[in-house]
Amino acid sequence: MANNFYRFKFSMAFMLIIISTLVIGCKSGGKGDKEPVFDVDMEEIDEALFDNINQAKQIFYSMPSPLETAMLVKSAGAPYNEDLLNSTENTGNYTTQRSMALNLGIYTCDLSFASLYDQTQTSISYMAAAKKMADGLGILDAISEETLERLEENVNNREMIMDIVSETFMNSSSYLQENNRQALSSIVLVGGWVEGLYLATKLVDKDSFEGNKLVTRIIDQKLSLNIVMKMLEGQKSDPAVVDILNDMNQLKAIYEKISVTTSAITTSKDEETQVTTLKSETKNNFTPELFAELSAKVESLRESYIL
Repeated sequence: MANNFYRFKFSMAFMLIIISTLVIGCKSGGKGDKEPVFDVDMEEIDEALFDNINQAKQIFYSMPSPLETAMLVKSAGAPYNEDLLNSTENTGNYTTQRSMALNLGIYTCDLSFASLYDQTQTSISYMAAAKKMADGLGILDAISEETLERLEENVNNREMIMDIVSETFMNSSSYLQENNRQALSSIVLVGGWVEGLYLATKLVDKDSFEGNKLVTRIIDQKLSLNIVMKMLEGQKSDPAVVDILNDMNQLKAIYEKISVTTSAITTSKDEETQVTTLKSETKNNFTPELFAELSAKVESLRESYIL
């Protein structure tokens, strides 16, 4: 199922590019043309259109979704801890567009986390919480009653549940994008990303810090943070986005203290099998002290988002 989801995200970005190219490339073709002409003069492409394509690529391809982030957490061997999730009892506290968008992302990440660990009843509760946020944002049909029924009918089918979760998130993001609410779409994505990072930092076994897979995943989010910030930079006209961008700058200041170095690639050949293996060594300066600083900042930001 995970591979299907990655393919779906890639297909969305790819199709946006192809459709835009076809529209531009075929605009001079007459009804009697035997073959469509797809040659594109790059100077003719409207700059705003190109910006929209790049933004779509970031949202649908580069940016980790809540489901992907939850997958990273589980793949690192982290245990399930329901106490870390944002309580579904908090839904009534979110009345602004900003808080509902943030917590749509947060609840979707929590839903993904519970689903991956086969917590079926919890998954249903978090889908209902996500639906309340989506309804408050006016995202029509992203999470319908039919969606909830499908979830309940497939409580013992993890693959189907994952499909429903990914479909729900993509529908929400797509709806906001298509209705010129890109700022809110960005905020939803940030909420899910921050929640995933929060869960990861909370689930690290501090007694086995060295070589911990989850620690490696957390370091990897340095790249994701750059994508987050680029996405927010494009929506700075929205005051809510400016506040969140300031939050991400605080997080970036800590991430910039983390350095990762990779040694030169060496080769070794197995004479018996004739297989050549490429090897390199990666080192970082992510100490327990620096981890504690990052973890505290993530927790502080996350707490401000769920209040």
